[in-house]
Amino acid sequence: MFTPMILVFVIFYFLLIRPQSKQRKQHQETLKTLKKGDEIITVSGIHGKVMGITDNVISLEIADNIRIKLEKQQVASVKPAAVTT
Repeated sequence: MFTPMILVFVIFYFLLIRPQSKQRKQHQETLKTLKKGDEIITVSGIHGKVMGITDNVISLEIADNIRIKLEKQQVASVKPAAVTT
């Protein structure tokens, strides 16, 4: 009787919970390695260059001489560095 419930829970864990946990850990690691000069994309879709970082706040340059401040958690991804030849 409990075997199907346990099986459903195990499947649920491996399909939903575990991947989400891995993704959260990867995002935290990305935030830890963020540095001045990195190009990022925010969760709202704003692209910019990191100009300064404190514990929880990032100063982001989105255009020439236009800077905004945002919470670190609002960083969606870091753009890969441009390859120079």
